[in-house]
Amino acid sequence: MHLDANDLMLFALIADSGSFARAGELSGLPRSTVSRRLSALEARLGERLLTRSTRRLALTEFGERILEHARRLREEAEAATAIAQHRQATPRGVLRVSMPPDFVELDLTRLLLQYAAAYPEVRLELDLSPRRVDLVGERFDLAIRAAARLPDDNALVARRICALGNGLYASPAYLARYGEPASPDALSAHVCLGLISGNGEPLPWRLSRAEATWERVPDGPLAANSPALQRELAAHGLGIAGLTERFAQRLVADGLLRRVLPEWSLPSVTLWCVTPGRRLLPARTTAFIALLRELLGDA
Repeated sequence: MHLDANDLMLFALIADSGSFARAGELSGLPRSTVSRRLSALEARLGERLLTRSTRRLALTEFGERILEHARRLREEAEAATAIAQHRQATPRGVLRVSMPPDFVELDLTRLLLQYAAAYPEVRLELDLSPRRVDLVGERFDLAIRAAARLPDDNALVARRICALGNGLYASPAYLARYGEPASPDALSAHVCLGLISGNGEPLPWRLSRAEATWERVPDGPLAANSPALQRELAAHGLGIAGLTERFAQRLVADGLLRRVLPEWSLPSVTLWCVTPGRRLLPARTTAFIALLRELLGDA
């Protein structure tokens, strides 16, 4: 015999509310559906649970015995729902986040401090790695990624956070020693620090100004896959580096870096927050995304 737990809980609702009509109002079901489902439950059990009259419903002896179990079932379901609602309302549990290590410089330290202070019942687990993690297989709640566009993946949802502008930067000491390039073509006489992509390929500098464009692969004495390392080497006078504006702004404010060819820009990239699937996100994840947008979002 297979019994539907929902039908048992509906029976408890009918018994406690005293009528099919009231049970229908409370459950959001038509009165006819409530009556039909009770009749189907009685047929599966092989006995009547209620006696019906035009004026009232009355429990049978068998119905009284079944009602005890049906009520417990409904109470447990209501308790489970309350727990889930409380967890949705109050962020708690473990939040696993993946991001490249250099992203900590994008004001994310402030984000992490504010999040930890606001949600003390959440344990943050951060994977600071340039690798593209398997969010589903490795049970990550979200990943922060920067890219012009992300690969199509039906198992993931990408939420746009902001656009990150990029430009060329060098230290005042470097520019005082070697001079400031007046045009992109003048970069050939300068030390240019290269950036390596995730697949090991050198990334070209694609500069644009209005309708004009210029492109070349930096061929200086150093190339790395770490913008943080490039920024520090540029600040120490080794050469010119292509950096994200937000990544360079603190050193610019401190006078350690200066924008080179400020009227020319490298292509901007988009900062994304990527989550698994399209399922309902737990409160700890939505709170993190909301704070990320508040601190870094441009729209």
